Amino acid sequence: MVKNFSCTFLGTGTSAGVPVIACDCEVCTSGDLKDSRLRCSVCIRFKDDKGLDRVVLIDTSPDLRQQVLRENLVRCDAILFTHNHVDHTFGLDDIRMFNISMQQAIDIYAERHTLDHLHRVFQHVFESHKNVNDSFVANLIPNELVVGEPILLHGVSFTPIRLLHGRLPIVGYRIDAPGGPSMAYCTDVSSIPPETWPELLGLDILVLDMLRFRHHPTHLTLNQAIEIAEQVDAKQTYFTHMTHCILHKTVNDGLPERMHLAYDGLQLS
Repeated sequence: MVKNFSCTFLGTGTSAGVPVIACDCEVCTSGDLKDSRLRCSVCIRFKDDKGLDRVVLIDTSPDLRQQVLRENLVRCDAILFTHNHVDHTFGLDDIRMFNISMQQAIDIYAERHTLDHLHRVFQHVFESHKNVNDSFVANLIPNELVVGEPILLHGVSFTPIRLLHGRLPIVGYRIDAPGGPSMAYCTDVSSIPPETWPELLGLDILVLDMLRFRHHPTHLTLNQAIEIAEQVDAKQTYFTHMTHCILHKTVNDGLPERMHLAYDGLQLS
């Protein structure tokens, strides 16, 4: 049985982050810290059955360094990726500092097309023998995941579930921790395939994509996200991956019962 399970939102913003560069809208100039959103990712923290601290990241945003320093993370035991887009992968280079602090390699898990993307973009990491100079790079162990097949990490089960990001198949994760909550992390979603709905039953916590009010071809709108949250009927739902038309207090106060806007630094347990 694991202890002290928590999920922390490292970032809750869309690909541009909030504030958006060169924008003076109400949200981008807001004094409410909950309206400042780094690029989207979370970390799962817990103590394993031996009492050792464990940290699992879901995605590595371009803001990873800032997020890690803010949360005082000193280790990373594994990284799970949802898909290959820049705002979810471009912080991977900063993982090398954990290699030093832990003195070990770090497992990463993703579908094949995402692993191929990482290999191409971070060739200096995955083909370090080709570097002209002997460079300081991350030490990573790639693992190809399969939708529906759980990954057991130090006593916590992470099951990849199929989601659609426009026409791009991506993954979310159902997370089941003995002695902890059952939750699903579903960012960058525009629709949920029929085969995935059974994986969303009986959740304590649902984390769900919610970009903005207007239609978007690859993300859920506020109304679409609320409709899905009502169907899933988790005990609590938190919306993430929000752009700069979402003013936290105004929108959060108008949400149905048991639904909330997430914000950077929010910790769930």
